[in-house]
Amino acid sequence: MPTASQMRLPFTAVGSKGVEADFNGGVLTSDAGVLLLRETDRQIGLIDALVNAVFDSRDQRYVKQELKILFAQRINQIACGYDDADDSDTLRTDPVFKMAAGRCPQTDRDLASQPTISRFENQVTRKDLYRIAQAFVDQFIASYAKPPSVIVLDFDTTDDPTHGAQQLALFNKYYDEWCYLPLHVYEGLSGKFITAVLRPGKTLSGREIVAILKRLVARLRQAWGTKTVIVVRGDSHFAKSEVMDYLEDEGVLYVLGLAKNTVVSRLAEPVMDRARWLYTHWHQKVRRFGEFSYQANTWRVPRRVIVKAEITKKGENPRYLVTNICKAEPQTVYDEIYSPRGQMENFIKGHKLHLRSDRTSCHRFQANQFRLFLHSAAYVLLHTMQKNLFRGTQWATAQFDNLRLRVLKIGAQVRELKTRIKVHLPHSYPLKELLQKACGILALLPVPLAPP
Repeated sequence: MPTASQMRLPFTAVGSKGVEADFNGGVLTSDAGVLLLRETDRQIGLIDALVNAVFDSRDQRYVKQELKILFAQRINQIACGYDDADDSDTLRTDPVFKMAAGRCPQTDRDLASQPTISRFENQVTRKDLYRIAQAFVDQFIASYAKPPSVIVLDFDTTDDPTHGAQQLALFNKYYDEWCYLPLHVYEGLSGKFITAVLRPGKTLSGREIVAILKRLVARLRQAWGTKTVIVVRGDSHFAKSEVMDYLEDEGVLYVLGLAKNTVVSRLAEPVMDRARWLYTHWHQKVRRFGEFSYQANTWRVPRRVIVKAEITKKGENPRYLVTNICKAEPQTVYDEIYSPRGQMENFIKGHKLHLRSDRTSCHRFQANQFRLFLHSAAYVLLHTMQKNLFRGTQWATAQFDNLRLRVLKIGAQVRELKTRIKVHLPHSYPLKELLQKACGILALLPVPLAPP
């Protein structure tokens, strides 16, 4: 098989001239926008925090790739769409990926190859993973200049199909496949990532949810006190008696979906009857809201249940919520507090679909959790970059795949000189002003302190 320098790609002639491409262009990159991710990380210190969370058990006498290099290489490659560790075999020489990891593009050692990356992903311990989870929460807290008046903790799970002999993979009847069922937690008002917990492919129990909530709420209260109002949102899978008991004891507000049953349906009948009467007269979509007090057998006290009675030409579509928010009107709770939870699907879409965080193909469960964290770090860098550097532009709300294609995927020539490194971007690049604005913002930001 020919080497890269020997490959020739013939194309159709242009005019009377033949066209041939090769791979001898020199020191080039197709991902020059990664330098913006490097500057973003330099401001928030995420990779340093992750490095400090992991104990490096390797014999340092033989180490050629420091932990920080491995973290930066893997996270930046994931952000650019190279989610397979095999890609490292060729990208290890890419000049911009080397620069993003803190190495000079030509005179310094190349980055890690696939075997080194695979060993890196499999070396983490449970204690390392716990400290990494803490680092993500601390980074979330540090993203606020002052304690916010209110935050919304959005909880949701998503299926992660498994293929092969991954540890703790279970068959899930709802998804009709063997899978993991990772839990994602985001701040619902901003889309900021908080944590992601890889789990076997079964529904969360109340005890599992409370175990996560306890650690999270305790850390947030330690940082911000009780003046920050915490609201927890989730679908009916999270409306467990243990969860509501804990949140009420801690003074945390919640709005959770509630599954339909015969008692709930009977209590909602007056609202549904009113909606039916209106539909028979209006012959168009009807939405009416009501509330009632309800206590399931496993609940320690009666709780406020809000019903949305909706009827369309497709039929009746009642929805129920359980909440400890007492003063707001039912429609306000549903439309203005609970319904915006739909954005959670977009957050997970960016994490799972655009960053391919469902590539949990390692055999060891802990290695797959670590992979989930690496993809989460890519999410944090991309989200922070677009919200801070592209504020006021269409790219502040762009999907990650569009952001990658238009901002990160930039061809460039890299020249390493004696005292500087020059990155020559294409004259025809259409978003020059956007990059200039982003670099202008970076120039105004204070230089972060060196990590301890």
